[in-house]
Amino acid sequence: MEHPVSLYNSLSRKKEAFKPINPPHVGLYVCGPTVYGDPHLGHARPYITFDLLRRYFKHLGYKVRYVRNITDVGHLLNDADEGEDKIAKKARLEELEPMEVVHFYTRRFHDAMHKLNNLPPDIEPSASGHIIEQIQVIEAIIKSGYAYETQGSVYFDVVKYNQDHPYGILSGRKVEELMANTRELAGQDEKNNPVDFALWKKAKPEHIMRWPSPWSDGFPGWHLECTAMSTKYLGNHFDIHGGGMDLQFPHHEAEIAQSVGSCGHQPCNFWMHNNLITIQGQKMGKSLGNFITLDELFSGNHEKLEQAYDPQTVRFYILQAHYRSTLDFSNDALKAAEKGLDRLRKSLKTLEDLEASQSSEIDLGSWKKKIYTALNDDLNSPIAISHLFEGVKWINQAHEGQLKISESDLKDLKAFMPLMVTDVLGLVAEPEENHGSDAGLDQGLMDLILNLRKQAKDNKDWTTADLIRDALSGMGIQVKDTKDGSTWEKN
Repeated sequence: MEHPVSLYNSLSRKKEAFKPINPPHVGLYVCGPTVYGDPHLGHARPYITFDLLRRYFKHLGYKVRYVRNITDVGHLLNDADEGEDKIAKKARLEELEPMEVVHFYTRRFHDAMHKLNNLPPDIEPSASGHIIEQIQVIEAIIKSGYAYETQGSVYFDVVKYNQDHPYGILSGRKVEELMANTRELAGQDEKNNPVDFALWKKAKPEHIMRWPSPWSDGFPGWHLECTAMSTKYLGNHFDIHGGGMDLQFPHHEAEIAQSVGSCGHQPCNFWMHNNLITIQGQKMGKSLGNFITLDELFSGNHEKLEQAYDPQTVRFYILQAHYRSTLDFSNDALKAAEKGLDRLRKSLKTLEDLEASQSSEIDLGSWKKKIYTALNDDLNSPIAISHLFEGVKWINQAHEGQLKISESDLKDLKAFMPLMVTDVLGLVAEPEENHGSDAGLDQGLMDLILNLRKQAKDNKDWTTADLIRDALSGMGIQVKDTKDGSTWEKN
């Protein structure tokens, strides 16, 4: 095995300004979801990517503290610090308390992550649970001279900050260009400059989610939460900060400025950004309406899906592409991943029953080194997987009597192959139950039942509608009515 710091060295080549840390500890912070809707395929990629990273560091002997936040306040409908809070809007439309929305979709997010076999984070803080810490960060930034209060709101002074520190080091953006290209929007007259971003917003009378602060009753800006929570649980300077490429600007750029403004230095040694999942070349996302939820993917209940896909097939599909490359959705790619995963799983079963030969015709040491070299080279999972399939070929050849593997090599192979597949890549060795056609059948039956309930409601037959809802509740199925129809989940 190569020295575990090799992976850090490969990351360091991307950002020479960041120096590698020494083992055995790793602090990893990953931006979590804004929980106002069902998780979709695009959400799966960052959490599978950083689950792999966490698993691999643990395999190499590092002690990892993995922190992933829940955004439950402060994420407005646009990045110009205007519009409605996304969760508050969902709550208003569905006539719910905001925390009802948060709880419902957090549970669905956790369920999807469990199906994908992502290990839960060590700490999962919420933005609404860390208002005091966010206020303290704002006070520190004001003291350093990089923030100002106006009309009860507080903004980060990007122009002043840029005079002392480069703003835009992750994305290569220049403040002058941002100033020239930023449109003046309603409500931005509070700001000294249109590129400034909110640290605290005074709540309008109709705003549901609000807290007291030295400046006003209001709520924190979206960018602030990660600065406050990462430093609380990992310290003022930690090892790796991860997230999707779409967060690089403005979110992570703002985090760097906030950290320098409050602590005097950058927040982390390395920034890792996974690239996007696209659909027909366009980013998959809620705002574009072109997303496929993970539940739809697992059940096959979407017009773009030709079948249902096992969650482990989805995981394998994502791992077969390097995390920094774009990955375009297609049924053909998912079907190919399904076949590849099946071959991998069958080889593990075959390996269990293999018998040793007197001699060996494989170079196990070089093969293992190639797998470690791939993963140490910026977490190159597709190359590592391609080398694992060399092992699959050996196993099948040995099973057919076409290849000899000695007792010592076979013992090593029987230990190493499952370790890499299950512990590091996080792939379940056996197909999961209740997915594929069964899941599709479950979804089809529920669609039929909910459609019958909708017809009863349309006919103002409230007795029948309530009877169906209560009967499903008795079977452990919760029905949730929204303005777009009804959804369901198992309790």
